[in-house]
Amino acid sequence: MLVSLLITPVMIKFAGWVKATDKPDFRKVHTAPIPTLGGLAIFVSFLIGVLILQPAGDYHVAILTGAFVIVGLGFFDDIFNLAAKTKFITQLAVALFVVYWGGLQMEFINLPFGGEIEFGFFSSIVTILWIVGVTNAINLIDGLDGLAAGVSSIALLTLAVMAVIMGNVYVATMAFILFFSTSGFLRYNFFPAKIFMGDTGALFLGYMIGVLALLGFKNVTVISFIIPIFILGVPITDTLIAMIRRFINKQPLSSPDSAHLHHRLIRAGFTHKQTVLFIYALSAMFCISAILFSMTTVWGSIVIFSITLLTMQVLIENLEMINSDYKPLTNFVKLLRQRP
Repeated sequence: MLVSLLITPVMIKFAGWVKATDKPDFRKVHTAPIPTLGGLAIFVSFLIGVLILQPAGDYHVAILTGAFVIVGLGFFDDIFNLAAKTKFITQLAVALFVVYWGGLQMEFINLPFGGEIEFGFFSSIVTILWIVGVTNAINLIDGLDGLAAGVSSIALLTLAVMAVIMGNVYVATMAFILFFSTSGFLRYNFFPAKIFMGDTGALFLGYMIGVLALLGFKNVTVISFIIPIFILGVPITDTLIAMIRRFINKQPLSSPDSAHLHHRLIRAGFTHKQTVLFIYALSAMFCISAILFSMTTVWGSIVIFSITLLTMQVLIENLEMINSDYKPLTNFVKLLRQRP
């Protein structure tokens, strides 16, 4: 955290020197160019933390190698604005490297009432989809000052706590190092932001969170398999809704729009700061649910899952995140009220 606090101002000057700034457009809420490349501060702080604590794990070299490539991808994207296809192919290559060279795979999950599901050939596909999906999910929510950094910090802290509970020293150490690196950066990134993390930071955080969540919860029960999904509930939900929305509107899945959760909350009347704090609270709700998942019975987990799902459905419909016509729950409640 100290390193992050000290070098982020240096990155602000460096971004200005190389003219790496995030310029306003129709999708963004800031009105003046803001220095980007803040992700480099997070990455450098993280590397120093790793050098000091030297965590050891079976996949450590593969994970760090992939991290360097992902940060390089984000750096060039922040400066040269790379094509979506180029970014996707690089992310896919990194995921393939971690899976096939590093050996990280989700091979099976145990069923809560006995038995197990083996992924077999599909274990590689499931793992690759998870890594690429989470990498992009964090990137998609990076739309407001401090949003992605704050949500990532909450997710990383939860991952670290869960890893401590499960006795996974490697995941706990890596998650804590990354949490403090991101928290230090958040001092300059929270509203009003002096610097953005850019794709350099968003892709790196997404990649690391995806890999660490996979390491902490692979080969576990179905209920435990839901834990990392809940920890990343906000970015995953926002990404899935964006895909559904673009499919319904017959738009390319990679096309940007201004209908993400943070955009809708601002249109609903929330201020910039209120929107960020609201999404922080939503992330905390998901993370608390994840911790409760690990401490309750199967039926208790089902109740928690149902309540959380209902809460998100109400939010999606009221904010019209898909379109103004998609309101199945609202229409069902109205139908019940109309019945004699």
